[in-house]
Amino acid sequence: MGPGGRLKIVHVSTYDVTGGAARAAYRLHRHLYGLGHDSSMLVLHRHSDDATVTAFAPPGDVATRVRRRLRRWRIRRGFARYQAKRPSGVEKFSDDRSAHGAAVCAQLPRCDVVNLHWVAGFIDYRDFFGSAPDKASLVWRLADMNPFTGGCHYDEHCRGFERRCGACPQLGSHDARDLARRIWDRKWATLERVPRDRLNVVTPSRWLAGEAQRSPILGRFSITTIPNGVDVDSFAPRDRYLARDVLRIPRDARVLLFVADALGNPRKGFPALAEAIEGLRKVEGLLLLSVGRGEPPREIGVPHLQLGHITNDRLLSLVYSAADVCAIPSRHDNFPSAVLESLACGTPVVGFAVGGIPEMVRTGATGWLVPPGDVAAFRDAIAQLLEDRAARDEMAAECRRRAVEEYRLETQAGRYVELYRRMCRR
Repeated sequence: MGPGGRLKIVHVSTYDVTGGAARAAYRLHRHLYGLGHDSSMLVLHRHSDDATVTAFAPPGDVATRVRRRLRRWRIRRGFARYQAKRPSGVEKFSDDRSAHGAAVCAQLPRCDVVNLHWVAGFIDYRDFFGSAPDKASLVWRLADMNPFTGGCHYDEHCRGFERRCGACPQLGSHDARDLARRIWDRKWATLERVPRDRLNVVTPSRWLAGEAQRSPILGRFSITTIPNGVDVDSFAPRDRYLARDVLRIPRDARVLLFVADALGNPRKGFPALAEAIEGLRKVEGLLLLSVGRGEPPREIGVPHLQLGHITNDRLLSLVYSAADVCAIPSRHDNFPSAVLESLACGTPVVGFAVGGIPEMVRTGATGWLVPPGDVAAFRDAIAQLLEDRAARDEMAAECRRRAVEEYRLETQAGRYVELYRRMCRR
């Protein structure tokens, strides 16, 4: 540590600002930097122009390029046999290996702490943990279940990660020694060699902490829950009529908002939302407002204003402020940024009680949660809030209050600094 307890922290992430997990990592990094710590990011894909973010530069010598191509070929070959068998609606499946091997560690600057975030496709587990700087403490903030599964990012309730995976339903496999088993075994063998006090696992939700504790791969490490934070100055309630005028939304519309990095991601549940909207067509002036990449997977029978991908936080706050209700129909989720942002902007949330969402949304106070997959209850909860302006206004104040009291970036960053210092003292 430097003078005055100033820490040198390197955040390692596949992306810097693309996707909810990356934005959460970037927000933490920028706030630590603003507090005076020497915080930087090393990423595989850089999409910002931030000078504190460095893009990984693959070594260009001939021998390394050949090894990289061979590694990439082996990873693709291992997955190729399952591509045609995978059931529809499953998400990304990630290998523990990467084409870059130990080159990632070679580009880490000297530091007190290496904080891993969402690193799928970037770090190679064996090479990274085998060559990470000896004097640096390791923290791993989990964005999903992938670090302790055989490749899936959410296990769809199969619980295979508790027993070495294999016969993976997301691969369409019935082979107990399939790719998922091999990935799980490699992860276990790698992390088993890491001393317990060398790595601290951080989860944004208590739900994910419980899953990690049940994992033979990560369960032996210290696990700390630190909720993600949100900039409550950028994400704040704006004048509703002004927001609607800017977005060209009728002032008297009843606006239902859906936000996802990719609208077609099955896990985010747009089909469930579309099914619920089928029963809401009689709601006068109903309009669906959506933010995210790509096209939605289903047509809906009400007016739909699709804004595409938005990266500007101030503009996003106008979007949340223009909405009456934010719908979160996720089938599986950890600690979605859309919920945090909506709460900070004073917009009540309606969704399924999955993952870490019940830790964020208090039914009757900041929105409504219904049993997972119960589309009828989801529809009724949306309808009830859209019809009850007084309830929405009361919830809006409570949403904002809880966001400010519980999810400020200052609170999140302070807890990370405390953890970093505690690990450095060891």
